[in-house]
Amino acid sequence: MSIEIDRQIAVPAEAEAELPTQAALESWVAAVLVAEGDDRHELTIRFVEPEESQQLNRDYRGKDKPTNVLSFPFEAPPGLALPLLGDLVICHAVVAREAAEQGKTLHAHYAHLVIHGCLHLLGHDHIDDEEAEQMEALERTLLAPFGIADPYRGDEPGA
Repeated sequence: MSIEIDRQIAVPAEAEAELPTQAALESWVAAVLVAEGDDRHELTIRFVEPEESQQLNRDYRGKDKPTNVLSFPFEAPPGLALPLLGDLVICHAVVAREAAEQGKTLHAHYAHLVIHGCLHLLGHDHIDDEEAEQMEALERTLLAPFGIADPYRGDEPGA
């Protein structure tokens, strides 16, 4: 499967070296699309500063704070089939802080969030407990071949 990712970088130059490579992004996205049997293969992944993340999170989700990843699925007009999946907007500063706080490598946390975001683009959600369990199980399955441990291990209080 050929994946086309428009990798947009809107972070300071010194942070660019910490961002996932194009090849890494393509491999993570491909894993999701193959597992889900989806043939759409074009998306944008934009790496942003906290201010942009906060504005988008406030405008589209009603939450006035920066967040790690936002997913914007592409909705084609009726009768028009395009290979567009949508857009992911990832706040590098939030991802880096979370990885450090959670004792994860930045690479592993990025892999998780790209996969998580792509699943949202495909309609998965975690609003209720059952949906969350299904989505988290799928994330674990998709991350395992990359040698990435369960991203939810240790999320329990007191862990």
